[in-house]
Amino acid sequence: MIVRLWLPALLALASCVASLSAAESLVDQGFDHFYNLEYERAIAAFEQAIAQSPDSPDLHNHLAQTLVFREMFRDGALESELVSGDNSFLRRPKLNPSPETERRFLDEVAKAMALSQARLNRNPNDTGAMYSLGISYGLRANYYWVVKKSWRDSLRDATAARKLHNRITELEPANVDARLVQGLHDYIVGSLPLVYRMLGLVAGIHGDKEKGIRTIQDVAHHGRLNRVDAEIFLCALYRRENQPLTAVPLIEDLIRRFPRNFLLRLELSQMYSLAGDGVRALAVVDELKKLKTSQAPGYDRLPWEKIYFQQGTIEFWYRDLDGALENLQKVTASAQEIDLNTGALAYLRIGQIYDMKDLRAQALQAYRQCIAFAPEAAAAQESRKYLTAPYRRL
Repeated sequence: MIVRLWLPALLALASCVASLSAAESLVDQGFDHFYNLEYERAIAAFEQAIAQSPDSPDLHNHLAQTLVFREMFRDGALESELVSGDNSFLRRPKLNPSPETERRFLDEVAKAMALSQARLNRNPNDTGAMYSLGISYGLRANYYWVVKKSWRDSLRDATAARKLHNRITELEPANVDARLVQGLHDYIVGSLPLVYRMLGLVAGIHGDKEKGIRTIQDVAHHGRLNRVDAEIFLCALYRRENQPLTAVPLIEDLIRRFPRNFLLRLELSQMYSLAGDGVRALAVVDELKKLKTSQAPGYDRLPWEKIYFQQGTIEFWYRDLDGALENLQKVTASAQEIDLNTGALAYLRIGQIYDMKDLRAQALQAYRQCIAFAPEAAAAQESRKYLTAPYRRL
């Protein structure tokens, strides 16, 4: 009799455990696709996981993150140009996701927030729910920052995320993953111009670039959930801080784990170039050509124009002007097939090459093409300067 009474409950528990196990397997698959730039497959995996465990806020966060990264990938915003140079991420043109994608992203974030908050209402010290809610706020903050250019909304959500994850580290000092948000916000606010940094101070985020990098390094070395993300962020930050060789081992490790992610090899090439090693930089480009030609998994999605752009850019900086011009003209010959960032930079470099060759009429034409191609891009802003004064390199 007792066995019969308990049997339904045991069967229900077994079914629940099986469902969670299946969802976890789908999450692993989803993230493998995510980090290999296979966003449609990642979305499908996370959708299946949600169908099996609809009350998991983490799964809704995973789907929301993938939706926005798919848009960033389509717009060429995933290359770490987004955070390189002098606060270039503040000048990047807005991304333009479809209304359907925007609605779906915000809906998934809202679902995750509601599920997390319901758990916190039952137990205010539920660190798992705090973590999920903080991730939701962080995702929405990044969306406002990168896509909408809405600084105040982004800062508000970033502050909420930081407070939640600060509380986790108070309750669980050994929880390294919760420190990633803190590290990123310390770095970002510490990198902002004074007017924006003052907004951070008002919100209680003082900003400290060096402290932020140390925190992210700790997550990259000891984190469990956020280790990969921390490594990727560090690569971008090392590039921005002019420490390219420090990033090389991290990128090589990421390439081993996610071999179908061609952006990682493009980034490796750029790091060598920034470090002054043009030979190794071009060797990585040659490897990209081989992978593309042999139709290696994932490299069918790498446009030849990206390879030409990478090679042409390296040749430009190492003063192989004829080689650079040939490759960059291949890029602009298919300008409608490439993202705005790549196209605008290609036109800008062509104009600069012509100026270096003292071919002023051709240079002016290239600068005007850059401006017409992407008027709001940083490359277009730079091109406008050279309409009145030729580009000169010391």
